[in-house]
Amino acid sequence: MSGATAGEPPALDPWLLERLVCPLTRTPLRYDRGAGELVSEAAGLAYPVRDGVPVMLVEEARAL
Repeated sequence: MSGATAGEPPALDPWLLERLVCPLTRTPLRYDRGAGELVSEAAGLAYPVRDGVPVMLVEEARAL
């Protein structure tokens, strides 16, 4: 998880990103590094990534 500049969220480990799915729809997620979120297009939700840790709780997600 390196390569982040000041103020920019860190990159997610590609191995982890390949395995994470939306807890609501079980579909793959897209990492929006600029926003620091994992986006589920199928659910219309964006899950936050805090300090490099994905928060995969529907109640913590933001509606798109």
